[in-house]
Amino acid sequence: MTDLAFQKCISPRCGATYGIDEVRVECSVCGNLLDVVYDWDRAKPPASLKWFEQKWTRRHEPLCFSGVWRFYELLPFAPPSQVVTIGEGQTLLQSAPSVAAYVGLNNSGLYLQYEGMNPSGSFKDNGMSAAFTHARTIGANRAACASTGNTSASLAAYCSVTKLMRAVIFVGSGKISYGKLSQALDYGALTVQIAGDFDDAMARVKEASRELGIYLVNSVNPFRLEGQKTIMYRVLEALRWEVPDWIVVPGGNLGNSSAFGKAFIELKEIGLIDRIPRLAVINAAGANTLHELYERRGLRWNKGLPAEETSTGYFGELDAGGKRASTIASAIEINRPVNLTKCLRALEACDGVVREVTDQEIMDAKAQVGAGGLGCEPASAASVAGARKLRAEGIIGVDERVVCILTGHQLKDPTATVAYHTTDQDKFNEVLGSRGVKRAAYANRAVAVPNDLDEIIKAIHLYG
Repeated sequence: MTDLAFQKCISPRCGATYGIDEVRVECSVCGNLLDVVYDWDRAKPPASLKWFEQKWTRRHEPLCFSGVWRFYELLPFAPPSQVVTIGEGQTLLQSAPSVAAYVGLNNSGLYLQYEGMNPSGSFKDNGMSAAFTHARTIGANRAACASTGNTSASLAAYCSVTKLMRAVIFVGSGKISYGKLSQALDYGALTVQIAGDFDDAMARVKEASRELGIYLVNSVNPFRLEGQKTIMYRVLEALRWEVPDWIVVPGGNLGNSSAFGKAFIELKEIGLIDRIPRLAVINAAGANTLHELYERRGLRWNKGLPAEETSTGYFGELDAGGKRASTIASAIEINRPVNLTKCLRALEACDGVVREVTDQEIMDAKAQVGAGGLGCEPASAASVAGARKLRAEGIIGVDERVVCILTGHQLKDPTATVAYHTTDQDKFNEVLGSRGVKRAAYANRAVAVPNDLDEIIKAIHLYG
């Protein structure tokens, strides 16, 4: 371990600290979440973000090749010799004029940060590399997670490639796409499917990890978020270190929004940026806990003293009504986000807003992203649908520069994509109609023709 970092309770009422070598997912004094905190005076980060550009000349070195550990000086919690990388973070920030037009922005106003290029196909590899690194430093031999799919695929990949640990994965019944489940199974993870949803799986994995001494890698683990911070570093890098006006991100367990807020708070604190972008967190309407608490019930970070009775009261209502999360965007199908309080902090620091979008809006936005050349899973498209809604409301200005985070690859959930574009109404109704999706306004349907060259040529002339 390095002596440049420690763990600290996020509550100002408590502020308890713990060694970097301790395995904790909450404060033992008050039960709140923990941060990884750095002694920046001793860590001595570079004086300018441009300093990181010199690492591109050393891409033959694993730490410089990694899109996480290229920024080691901004997350120096472990010795370089202990870092675990499988080449994560080789991602793309792409200008998307056609999607900008759909959202209502000027031609050069919208960028898509595509995390589907990670080794396991989602943003989770950023955080997994950091959590796995910490697990290695404390000598863990098993690691566990609850998952709607992407976390399980990432954990299984890191265990399979490195052979350092055994993966134990908890999934809810019927709550994981085959694209993601296939990864966990193919990579050799022990997969435990329980009767329940993600929230149930999360509760059980925390209990089992505590009972059996298994290292927990869900985003309640503060080291996970250290890796996810680097998504924002790469966004800044691609924009030549200029801060955009908006970051728009899907909201499920709220790890990304929490990590992004922490990244910008730290960068501002150590003088590497002079302003912080605004943050928009987008819920699916069928899993809209943050939107309900933040926009409708007024829950705020309140300088670290949120009104806990607001959230506990709402969770009690969910339990009393037996309400389960339900959305085609399975990656954000979560009612009890474990990073709620950290996300509230990020929203305060980033002058943030929260919106909810329907599955219809998600699938339409997903089709627009696909037509622009980047295929994403449904949850990713919530960011674009949310940006469109905020633009229509006048919250986002037509001339502002907006970055939407695409969290996962299209092939994570191809069933939804095929159903949207299909000519088979029964298949559409089975997959999407049951989720409230009534139409496919941007469908690109296959053209059925006889096995005859003349008819094929006619079809090409007619439709091509």
